[in-house]
Amino acid sequence: MSALPCPLPAVAGDDAPPSSERLPIRRWRGGRLTLEDDELAAEVAVALEYNGISQAVMLATPDDLEDFAVGFSLSEGIVGRPGEILAVDAVPHASGIQLQIELAAERFAALKGRRRSLSGRTGCGLCGVDSLEQVLRPLSPVASTLRISAAALHAALRQARQPLQERTGASHAALWVDAGQGLACLREDVGRHNALDKLIGALARQRQPDLFGQGAAVISSRASHEMVQKAATVGIGVLAAISAPTAAAVHLAEQLNVTLIGFLRGGDHVVYSHPQRLSEFSGDRP
Repeated sequence: MSALPCPLPAVAGDDAPPSSERLPIRRWRGGRLTLEDDELAAEVAVALEYNGISQAVMLATPDDLEDFAVGFSLSEGIVGRPGEILAVDAVPHASGIQLQIELAAERFAALKGRRRSLSGRTGCGLCGVDSLEQVLRPLSPVASTLRISAAALHAALRQARQPLQERTGASHAALWVDAGQGLACLREDVGRHNALDKLIGALARQRQPDLFGQGAAVISSRASHEMVQKAATVGIGVLAAISAPTAAAVHLAEQLNVTLIGFLRGGDHVVYSHPQRLSEFSGDRP
């Protein structure tokens, strides 16, 4: 089964670069050298501009860029809801892509008051933050009362397909697992933070009330402090990673009432915080 698209199409612009390209390589395998072509993931500079003012430049895969614009805006607290984004245009340039994002006047005024510049390497979490105070944005604990089974998360991982990863071996994925329907959305990017932002944007564009409280996000990477922060910002109550979390991520998840799961693979997993959302748990015991 192929990766399940979210209902609304993502817009990257007709002239956007492809998500991968074929390049000549020299492959050494089994004691033999061969000359062949290989497919590599694209990585381009994506500038996010709000009402004509540059806010961030990230290296990303040039797919699902409207999802990226909406998700980044939400997960960074630039907007509080999708309706505050009036338009997104992807404009290709010789050096990359400009995402021209138009904000409602009141939200843009608030952004100018807390503006920071980000210059992000691929998947960069806190690159370009101006001060230590900006590392921890004030957030309320997640209010989600979701109950979901860990078995559903494992099933979604088994079902998920990553076309870009299969072609190139160089992308991360973020999955959305609906508590009632299973795997509902998948987004890929060479950056793990970008993949999560694209997933958040794809879900937000559906404009369904409390959608983020109705499922879990699964990421094909480790769980960092900022991945937890992004999830909590939009109200995601369950974040599961196929690799380890950092200690800072666990502390933040405890503080923000996020169920944080690591090492989700092969039927096994580790629960680091707030197990009450997993149906296999009753209190603190499985």
